[in-house]
Amino acid sequence: MPKITYLEAIRRGLQEELRRDDRVFLLGEDIGVYGGAFKVTKGLLEEFGEERILDTPLSESAIIGAAIGAGLMGMRPVAEIQFSDFSTNAFTQLVNNAAKSYYRTGAAVPLTVRCPSGAGVHGGPFHSQNPEAWYTHVPGLKVVAPAMPSDALGLLKSAIRDNNPVLFFEHKNLYRRIKEDIPDEEILVPIGKGKIQREGTDISVITYGSAVHLALEAAELVAPEGLSVEVVDLRSLVPYDRELILQSVQKTSRALVAHEANRTGGFGAEIASFIAEEAFEFLDAPVRRLAALDTPVPFSPPLEEFVLPNSQKMAEAIRDLAAY
Repeated sequence: MPKITYLEAIRRGLQEELRRDDRVFLLGEDIGVYGGAFKVTKGLLEEFGEERILDTPLSESAIIGAAIGAGLMGMRPVAEIQFSDFSTNAFTQLVNNAAKSYYRTGAAVPLTVRCPSGAGVHGGPFHSQNPEAWYTHVPGLKVVAPAMPSDALGLLKSAIRDNNPVLFFEHKNLYRRIKEDIPDEEILVPIGKGKIQREGTDISVITYGSAVHLALEAAELVAPEGLSVEVVDLRSLVPYDRELILQSVQKTSRALVAHEANRTGGFGAEIASFIAEEAFEFLDAPVRRLAALDTPVPFSPPLEEFVLPNSQKMAEAIRDLAAY
């Protein structure tokens, strides 16, 4: 099996769906001739031509508006927001038009929105955000955030085939850093199903995206201390895998909810609330959250590191929870 990067897995998912279904096309800023700001779409213009790999003006509202119209007309558009921070410029299109179309008219909008997100790359406050919580609050949108290359591949393909608008949050700091052996046969990961990335018995870390890797590193750090950590990778945020969370928390009786986005109003609050409501009698300690500080992401590398969660901070949170 070839070992491929997170970025290459996303490109493969796009390529496979473009080959499989003539209704699939891509649109976004610099995705064609330039191959994308991060080179995710490199080579696709040469294979599929400019009618299916469309370079757009620098207008997120226009990109999503055009994609919604195409979806309503039977196409399966994949729109790239070059940095997820600027999905705000398409907020009305996503939240009011795409999300509510089926509810209002019965007309489905099969739309996948690729949202490169996240910090750790010294991008500063306008190019480092994790805005997934803005969209998990909107009925009618599905939201996924894969951590592993195989899941990025399989979830992207499922998103493109879904008849609902799906926001696909792909973490920039994982693009070339994370590699995985992936078989040549087709991979499809169902939206709404999580995965246990590491089995454990003492504490459940429920997480997604980049924080999955921090959790796996933290689990290794505390293992010599006799702490067995289970890492639950949600993969999908809307819908999320309630059954898997409950199974894990019932087994370990302690839950740490972690994500890279800042703490207040983050998606972790939804998970913590769910655990408190549905698994309270199984808990031996309060549900704890670990997230970034409530501040814009600094450009300065030392300050960025101070603001963000890391494996050391997560290991310390695990120790505190175990000692409760």
